[in-house]
Amino acid sequence: MALNPAILDEPASVLLTQVERGRIRQFATAIGETNPVYHDLDAARSAGHPDLLAPPTFLFGLELEQSEVFDVLARYGVDISQVLHGEQTFEYHGLVHAGDEVRFSTRGVDLYSKAGGALDFLVRRTEVTRSEELVATFSSVTVIKNGSAA
Repeated sequence: MALNPAILDEPASVLLTQVERGRIRQFATAIGETNPVYHDLDAARSAGHPDLLAPPTFLFGLELEQSEVFDVLARYGVDISQVLHGEQTFEYHGLVHAGDEVRFSTRGVDLYSKAGGALDFLVRRTEVTRSEELVATFSSVTVIKNGSAA
């Protein structure tokens, strides 16, 4: 069954969260990032940052932890076991540091099918702001294998 295009009419999901030092350190360690601006407060301040710097892709991980995408897909009858993460792009407009409060606003912006309808592709766009300042934009593509596909 093809994904209902009404999913694009879903209101944007909004998440407001605080960027924490421990989370930055944990993420940097997990991705093998050894630059001290991600681990050591004195090093970050010496480099001109007000606090620990958030590594690239940190915001995506932070948003993904609390994302509603699977709940939304389930409401539209999607079998979550048939869902894959297909693609991700990032555009950075500013730096994010520990102590910042960031707001994620995510919504579906496109839906298309391939392989004769066997696969649906849901494109979602997230804007991340800090005090109304846009700091990042990312897009993700969720791939859904339709149950009728052989």
